[in-house]
Amino acid sequence: MSGRVRVAAHAKINLYLHVIGKRADGYHLLDSLAVFADLHDEVAVEAADELSLTIDGPFASALASETDNLVLRAARGLAEATRREPKVRIRLTKRIPVAAGIGGGSADAAAALRALAALWSVEIDPSVALKLGADVTVCLASETRFMSGIGETLEPAPDLPPLHLLLVNPGIAVATKDVFRARSGPFSQPARFSEAPQDAAQLARLLLPRRNDLTAAAELNAPAIRIVREAIGGTEGCLLARMSGSGATVFGLYAAAEEAGRAHETIARNQPGWWCWNGGVRKGDSVAMPAK
Repeated sequence: MSGRVRVAAHAKINLYLHVIGKRADGYHLLDSLAVFADLHDEVAVEAADELSLTIDGPFASALASETDNLVLRAARGLAEATRREPKVRIRLTKRIPVAAGIGGGSADAAAALRALAALWSVEIDPSVALKLGADVTVCLASETRFMSGIGETLEPAPDLPPLHLLLVNPGIAVATKDVFRARSGPFSQPARFSEAPQDAAQLARLLLPRRNDLTAAAELNAPAIRIVREAIGGTEGCLLARMSGSGATVFGLYAAAEEAGRAHETIARNQPGWWCWNGGVRKGDSVAMPAK
């Protein structure tokens, strides 16, 4: 594919996340169900004389001090694996909050890999994604999956019904390594399910006995997460309020778009300093397309 290629980098939401063990190298073993929201960053690539990256969008300033972020590392990694020079111009439009527990950086890296693979007509070696981070593998798939290992092992999940999400972040960046370091207590058991829930309410009932095992540790670092959880949980129609990933973003699960929209309006009105988004969970593949 020649010309300019752009790919959406969808936000990842962990509907549950159990920490089930720890490897000898210090990495934690997980069992999680991940879905992808309609919310997305965008990565656009085109051939150039040298590697460059420009960043725009609402959260561009949060990355202004980074000199070697995951998108650049993805370009170099794929170029090295395919024995070519990373001569490409990259534009990242940043709409997902940074260090927010919804896979923004990993999604950006995965989108960069997909866009460059289309531009260069090459395959993506899975090891390239894994070297960039455990979540890059699931973001490369960008579809509902059960995750295990350190997050790199993916398996199909049952079909989920239409879902409507409210995402809220109190404007706090949480470092994943700090949250895992603060986690204590016994390890959990895997908690996968095989039945396909008929509606959002049934899915919420399946998720209620499951947890995000990182919540307590994240709230030690950022007590505002608990305030967000309680605020979302108190909105009309909320079926489940839970932190995603290592925080600080909390999601609310709703059966109807109107309920998620009203909850968004309520939270935004009462907490104007918080970031809020509401929308659906995507289905299908995110195919690289020539940019308009």
